[in-house]
Amino acid sequence: MSNNVQPGEFYIGTVEENWTEDALFYEYSTAADPIGSGITSPIPPKEFAPELYNSGETRMVSLDLSNELKTNYPATSPSLLAQFIRIKAGDSIQTQPNATSELYYIISGDGTTEVNGQTIRWKKGDFLTLPAGSVSRHLAAEDSTIYYILDTPLLDYLGAKATEARFKPTLYSAERAKAKLDEVANAPDAHLKNRISILLNNQNFEQTLTITHVLWAMFGIVPAGANQAPHSHKSVALDFVAYAAPGTYTLVGDKVDPQTKQIIDPIRIDWVTGKAFVTPPGLWHSHHNESGEPAFIIPIQDAGLQTYLRTLDIQFIHYDEE
Repeated sequence: MSNNVQPGEFYIGTVEENWTEDALFYEYSTAADPIGSGITSPIPPKEFAPELYNSGETRMVSLDLSNELKTNYPATSPSLLAQFIRIKAGDSIQTQPNATSELYYIISGDGTTEVNGQTIRWKKGDFLTLPAGSVSRHLAAEDSTIYYILDTPLLDYLGAKATEARFKPTLYSAERAKAKLDEVANAPDAHLKNRISILLNNQNFEQTLTITHVLWAMFGIVPAGANQAPHSHKSVALDFVAYAAPGTYTLVGDKVDPQTKQIIDPIRIDWVTGKAFVTPPGLWHSHHNESGEPAFIIPIQDAGLQTYLRTLDIQFIHYDEE
């Protein structure tokens, strides 16, 4: 008690905040690679079956790997959340996420999206992107299923709020996407390409050539009998199998044999129509089709962001021509 304070009087002192209590220091070699040391959790090659969404009541199903990623919010990758949406005929679902980018791939059905006072009609095979600030109601004219990707986990990690719409709602029709893919697949040099596919782009993103400034979307074909060479990139791929017959699969591993150019001790992920799976970053992966029918794949990544940061680092293995 201060000598100036008399008995029965209160003394108001100065509260000293401990500004150093959260500060830590590590020797460089012990902390420079938290991924390699296992402190940062790895991203698993996870599979999600179509039975999660292709029947039953209207609902949204999150493909949630928050336990594996050690987050306190739903996430399928560090920056993206994938969900399946099922809407029964006559029903609707509302979305109003904290996201800079939303991407909807219509797996089946048809309906409309009412967003910010506008109405957009969609059907099987269409892609739809919505920007930040979208308040949407999705109505199904017939039973409909949707593969839905958004970048809410990125904003959750940053502690940020998406406030600026960087692009307008944009519809990529099934007819135009299929026509462009057919053009690429029928080109004389198609057999020389590592991937036979198209990338969806919005004209606002001429520097990254991606569907939004964060998201990247591909629509690809693996012809019957094809063995596509391994490639890798630093972004996580959230893959959706639009169609595949038995005998189509992806091999995933961390090393490629320099002589055979095949992935060493790979994990095999079999394709099933309507299935989603996660391809971890930095791993080599190759697609193979031993069925008698062409297969179609839709990988979605945060490669718009990765490209802008100059960290995508996509690499290809090329087989020697026989």
